[in-house]
Amino acid sequence: MKVLLDMVSQQKKGLKAGVYSVCTSNALVIEAAMKHVILHNETLLLEATSNQVNQDGGYTGMTPIDFRNMVLSMAKRVGLQEDRIILGGDHLGPNCWQHLTAKEAMAKSEILIAQYVRAGFGKIHLDCSMSCSDDPIPLRDEEVAKRAARLCLVAEKAWKETGGEAPVYVIGTEVPVPGGTQDDSEELDLTSVEDAKTTIAIHQDTFSEAGLSYVWPRIIGLVVQPGVEFGLHKIDAFVPDKARSLSEMISHHDNMVFEAHSTDYQTQQHLADLVSAHFGILKVGPWLTFAFREACFALECIEREWIGANDCSNLKSTLLTAMHENDSYWKKYYSQDSRQQELDCKYSLSDRIRYYWPDEKVNKALSQLIENLEQSPPPLTLISQYLPEQHKALVAGEIDSSIKGFIFHKISLVLNQYSAACYSQSAN
Repeated sequence: MKVLLDMVSQQKKGLKAGVYSVCTSNALVIEAAMKHVILHNETLLLEATSNQVNQDGGYTGMTPIDFRNMVLSMAKRVGLQEDRIILGGDHLGPNCWQHLTAKEAMAKSEILIAQYVRAGFGKIHLDCSMSCSDDPIPLRDEEVAKRAARLCLVAEKAWKETGGEAPVYVIGTEVPVPGGTQDDSEELDLTSVEDAKTTIAIHQDTFSEAGLSYVWPRIIGLVVQPGVEFGLHKIDAFVPDKARSLSEMISHHDNMVFEAHSTDYQTQQHLADLVSAHFGILKVGPWLTFAFREACFALECIEREWIGANDCSNLKSTLLTAMHENDSYWKKYYSQDSRQQELDCKYSLSDRIRYYWPDEKVNKALSQLIENLEQSPPPLTLISQYLPEQHKALVAGEIDSSIKGFIFHKISLVLNQYSAACYSQSAN
């Protein structure tokens, strides 16, 4: 965890230092991120969320050890050394089991935390902010901290039993809605300085009472709402002046920076401004799968023009069929108007289409798309028409003409902005 601890140390010295966290379970996005960090000589911070990966398999079907094995196998194949990968667990707590009683949900959360740590996940977000079926809404800060301390005790026990580097932790109750907000008309309320101070103080006292004072230097991040969010078709950009008091407050805590969720779709300047404002950890997820989806849809357009509809993969229609056969991942989030719903399903910034890439039929269609275009490479003119940035990179000799290479480059264009924002190393 040295990279994360060093980042915090650099922040406290007045340097513009940050790290970005890739939050995805999509194999091609992960491979693109690996190739990106190899090219830029960075460390990959890769996080899985509790709904993606848990002891029951999550929506990916993977347990924490399954996810780790998949990542390390891929890293070996692409040439990324294991010591340049940090695995993180996001929203670890009762998130997946809010329909259960608190007793039941916390028992499952303990198993979840233990499995993540034993599998080698070194950055743990202790998220106990959600109410369970028999809880008041919202939970009191004291109860949130008490549950976080309980899970931290489990994590520490698991780490000591397995050895290796000590994990670092992120706390915080004001977590943006995973995948973005549902209502584009919502006004964002930034976390107040008073609320942030209260969260830190209550957690520190509660951890001390639980015998976890020795862990506090490894609590490196606090999740707050900096005024950054995205909806279905709307982006709330970071405004540094609005977060100035928050930024000043965290600068007085020697071991802690802010962690910013939902930084997707911010401009490179906004990302750099977040790092300057002591948001040292920038989470990105849906933007990467959004770019992946854009690349795949563009490739299907090329496929239809070049190969013809009769032999086409029909990737888009296969995806939409899968979404309508199982609407649990998007139904309550998207419009009920049929036309708007169709647009939401395909193009919304929340990118809930990302849940359907593991579907067997979708995966088969994607493989056919890639195979069709690899066996019959399209002309530069079609690449220019539908993937102009990749055409430019191809002509310049920056990438090869492989179909996966086009996809990886599209994703890397997003990651380039995070690299520039986090690693410029200029003084504040």
